[in-house]
Amino acid sequence: MNMTKGLTSTGNIVAETPKYLFDRISSIFNFSLDACALPENTKCESYYTPKDDGLSKPWRGGVWCNPPYGREISSWVKKAYEESQKEYNSFVLMLLPARTDTKWWWDWVQGKATLFFIKGRVKFGDHNVGAPFPSVLALYMKDFQG
Repeated sequence: MNMTKGLTSTGNIVAETPKYLFDRISSIFNFSLDACALPENTKCESYYTPKDDGLSKPWRGGVWCNPPYGREISSWVKKAYEESQKEYNSFVLMLLPARTDTKWWWDWVQGKATLFFIKGRVKFGDHNVGAPFPSVLALYMKDFQG
C-alpha cells in the first residue's frame, strides 16, 4: 500500500507502532494492556485485537493505544478519556495524528490530555518514510484538568 495514500485517506488505517518509539515510551511508562493491536505487532502481553473489539472492553491499568487513524478515531479517543476517568485505571497513553483541525481533537483531546508533540514525522511499521502528518502522544489520567 502507498504509505501517503493510506495514512491520509478516511478509511480504517492500522499502522504498527514503531519499535524505536515504543521502546523509548515504555522505558518511562509501565504498560499492562495494548488496547488496539494485532497478535503480530502487540506491544504488551495483554492486548485486544479487532476481533476482541477493544472499544467494548474495559481498559485496566497502564494502557497503550495506537488506534486506527480512519473515521473511527473519534470513538477511540473518547474511549481513552472515559476509561482514564474510572477508578480502576491509572492512565491511557495514545499515539495520535496531531489533527488540531478536527472535531474529535477538540471534543476528546484538547484540555483532556497532557500532550507531548513528537518532533519530526513518525515512521510507521517497516516504512522508511515518515508519515505525512505530525504526531502527538496524548496522556489521559483521572481527574486531569486541562
